[in-house]
Amino acid sequence: MAGLSFQQRMSDSDALMWTIEKDPMLRSTITAVCVLDQAPDEKRLTHLLDRGTRLVPRMRQRVRGNPLSVAPPRWEVDPHFDLSYHLRWVRAGGDRDLRSVLDLAQPLAMQGFDRARPLWEMVVITDLADGGAALVMKIHHAITDGVGAVQIALVLFELEREAALAEMPDAPEAEVMDQLARFVDAAEHEARRNLGIAKRLPEMAASVAGSTVTDPVGTARRAAETAASIARLAAPANVPLSPAMTGRSLSVHFDTVTVSLTEAKAAAKAAGARLNDAFLAATAAGLRRYHEEVGQPVAALRVSMPINLRGDGDGDATGNNFAPARFPIPVDITDPVDAMAAMRALVASQRAEPALAMVEPLARILTRLPTSMSTGLFGAMLKGVDLVASNVPGAPIQLFTSGSEITAMYALGPLAGAAVNVTLLSYLDDVHIGINVDPAAVTDPERFVQCCREGWDEVLAAGRA
Repeated sequence: MAGLSFQQRMSDSDALMWTIEKDPMLRSTITAVCVLDQAPDEKRLTHLLDRGTRLVPRMRQRVRGNPLSVAPPRWEVDPHFDLSYHLRWVRAGGDRDLRSVLDLAQPLAMQGFDRARPLWEMVVITDLADGGAALVMKIHHAITDGVGAVQIALVLFELEREAALAEMPDAPEAEVMDQLARFVDAAEHEARRNLGIAKRLPEMAASVAGSTVTDPVGTARRAAETAASIARLAAPANVPLSPAMTGRSLSVHFDTVTVSLTEAKAAAKAAGARLNDAFLAATAAGLRRYHEEVGQPVAALRVSMPINLRGDGDGDATGNNFAPARFPIPVDITDPVDAMAAMRALVASQRAEPALAMVEPLARILTRLPTSMSTGLFGAMLKGVDLVASNVPGAPIQLFTSGSEITAMYALGPLAGAAVNVTLLSYLDDVHIGINVDPAAVTDPERFVQCCREGWDEVLAAGRA
């Protein structure tokens, strides 16, 4: 569709994310929950989603690849696409509240995708106790990152409760290649890519040669810094820093915390920091409290945080465009202003890492290795992560869908080997935090969530002083 760009093939980093799911503990499923004030109109929502699948290619595309192929997997229109498989309706059970919605979302998120179909599913949950409803959507991380997911979601939402039904565009045609056509297409893709690299080599070589002549010491220093940065990026870390959150499983437990966006920004401003710094400080405070309450205090934990690599020209790109930074964060700073300042300095240093520009070349190398080897290497990098923290800017305006008002949005990111994933998604004047924990690591999820709330109370108090 106009305004969003889609590549024909996965990037090397997307292909790596796809490949390492040979280890199911490294699955990369994103789950989103939208709370509605009333049940959506079934006919309108079906129309809206059907239209969305015609405008957003990924919603009708499956992944086709070959372990022996020279090119990354290819996105192809599913010739057997069936919207009724991807969109389902159920009535709420239990207490018919948000907790009931999350309980239903958990097994959905734990199930692997059918790799013969497009990598998304949506469940509409109606008959909530307050008359509302909820949308639960799961999508594979190989399709997009959090920022791109918001872009795609905006195609599926509306700006008015009773918006007119938009015209239905033609469905994309499916092209099923035979094996010879796939081989030729893959070879042509790699030839184009290698030609692009070859064209840049003389300029890169001239730049390096020039800097070596004019500043040999600086050039050597930068080369050493880049090598050290790459070593930090790829260093194995398969032992968690947390003494309490050491277990790992294939299960998840979802929960949420909501705070005021205005208050969160005020707290960040009091420390000369940003919302992301307040988010990390509050999360660290919650983790400190949890470890203290279970009798295993800790000074620092290892966090994995996606660094957004989108530039000014990437605003319409829908694929993944981030680098996973892994670094220890202090959780023993009790003064929230000091904690936010520390987080700001840490994140700034991570954004300056030279290795961030090397993510795709490194992924290309890893995808050339046998699947078992690349999966093992990546698992060694991820299974010692205590916390995945992600901050996704959401919509600042009121959104609707199929006659329903969206009152809250939660993003529940993948664990991918970590003990906890905490994802912030802003919407209107709310900060919605989706909390995904591995119950083998966090054995008392209710206490953990309460500690997270108290951690936010600590940080928000800085803005009221």
